[in-house]
Amino acid sequence: MENPTILGVCTGMFMFLGPIWLALLIGVVIGWAWKPKWASAGRENLSSSLTKSMDGHASSPFSDSTKSKSPNSEYLVVSKGMRKKPLASPPAEFDSSSSSSSKHNEETANALTQEDLQHLFQLVEMEDGGPPWIHMMDRSTPKMSYQAWRRDPKEGPPQYRSRTVIEDATPEMVRDFFWDDDFRPNWDDMLASSTTIEECPTTGTMKVQWIRKFPFFCKDREYIIGRRIWDAGRTYYCVTKGVDCPSIPRREKPRRVDLYYSSWCIRAVESQRDNNQLTACEVVLFHYEDMGIPWEIAKLGVRKGMWGTVQKIEPGLRAYQQARASKEALSRSAFMAQINTKVNPEYLHSLGASTSEDIAETENAIAPDNKPQRANIPKFLLVGGAIALACSLDRGLVTKAVIFGVARRLGNIGKR
Repeated sequence: MENPTILGVCTGMFMFLGPIWLALLIGVVIGWAWKPKWASAGRENLSSSLTKSMDGHASSPFSDSTKSKSPNSEYLVVSKGMRKKPLASPPAEFDSSSSSSSKHNEETANALTQEDLQHLFQLVEMEDGGPPWIHMMDRSTPKMSYQAWRRDPKEGPPQYRSRTVIEDATPEMVRDFFWDDDFRPNWDDMLASSTTIEECPTTGTMKVQWIRKFPFFCKDREYIIGRRIWDAGRTYYCVTKGVDCPSIPRREKPRRVDLYYSSWCIRAVESQRDNNQLTACEVVLFHYEDMGIPWEIAKLGVRKGMWGTVQKIEPGLRAYQQARASKEALSRSAFMAQINTKVNPEYLHSLGASTSEDIAETENAIAPDNKPQRANIPKFLLVGGAIALACSLDRGLVTKAVIFGVARRLGNIGKR
């Protein structure tokens, strides 16, 4: 009945609960040491049944996902210390007959069509009807020659055309070299990463994501590229261009480049050594893209850095030839470069002939019979209008200089 103290309360609780805790501990120890056999057997049977059940439900989707994400190890690039034989046939995993796989392959194959082939052929044959090309550069090394041109269409970014002739190279080797994304960082230091999004084993069409490094004052650029190769009797028309990809959302960094076109024609040509042998390879490239940079600045950058970039191609190709000669396994992208769509060269030339006739008819219909009469425009109106335009366009000295140069030329026309 006395007022309890804290020490008394703790002592009483310990005396009351101590025997219970001790009995619980002794029971656990005795139960663990003397557990009956039926308890262990029941637990083992239960775990084994659960394991079988889970394996039965999960084995199929797991194997399918493994196959879809990575092909047979024989068709993947291995480490430098290993060697495998080059590939000769497509992997067996891609011989799928399911409706979903067929539909997926069909959508990928339709990313690039016959119209893309026709457009590239017209560019190669200089029959696309675009503005004339302006010569930019003519350089060479002991085993490579390079020429470049540029033109400025009425709409869109500047377009570039180049012709590169490389000695001692086959069209097939150069085709695989440009397609091989795993090897490209060895000579293209702008490529930060590459990922294959989709591919069609029937046509060889691929959808690839590139991340390219830009200078520190610019964001890196993301490219979603569709690409496909047509074979016209060992003349390879390789088309790559920007395509849509709803499955990959846009991000602030890196910035996505939507307008992108980079396609080339690869074929064997006579060597420049005057031996009348087709031991050299010609690459005719057409390229343009909208990187989100002012076009005048982009043109200046391309002109200054073009030859430095091209010079890396020939040493990179020699290293690639050595790697292939050592029987190193093909990368997946290089393997896909060997899956081409066959096309008859005569069919291509028939398309080019019909297109050139249409262009000629259009030009004849538009061109007047007589020479156009020069308008007798007062010189002061032309010069005054140019000055007003130059002052209203705050685009810097370069643009104003161009406008004044045009005004001076128009003034001479009006004077005549």
